[in-house]
Amino acid sequence: MSQMITTFFGVGKLRPAPGTWGSAAAVALAVLVYELGAPLLVPLGFVLATVLGFWAVPRAIAGQADKDPSEIVIDEVAGQWLAMCFTVIPLWRHGVSILDAWPAYVVPFLLFRLFDIWKPWLVGRADRRGDAAGVMLDDLWAGLFAGIGSVILAGLYHAVLEPML
Repeated sequence: MSQMITTFFGVGKLRPAPGTWGSAAAVALAVLVYELGAPLLVPLGFVLATVLGFWAVPRAIAGQADKDPSEIVIDEVAGQWLAMCFTVIPLWRHGVSILDAWPAYVVPFLLFRLFDIWKPWLVGRADRRGDAAGVMLDDLWAGLFAGIGSVILAGLYHAVLEPML
């Protein structure tokens, strides 16, 4: 059960770059549930992935030398869904299709991958913990930063660039 959760039903076994596959699967699922009329499943999915990740990751890495194996992607899924919440909730509140706002799901994906790979500030600090909590926390920080960055970029676009077009 913990392996199914940590690999996000096997997505973490895809190569190369399983973290990117995990993030892409999370974005695709978020877009799908949004378009199927259940946008609030994204924040619910974020909470569920986070709780399950904090439960499953310690079990998956117990007794292993590698404390952050690449096939564990539930952390990317949780972080990516956190980033997507910053897009999904405002679009839902305004009744806008996520497909009509296409950069709205691309930007959080790109920013999340940037922060997850670059590991600035709190993301890197969490990653350096070297324990199960760190596996989850670095991606949650990356998701938070990606979500905030998405809002800032959307605000700049709508306030500055869009009026000029």
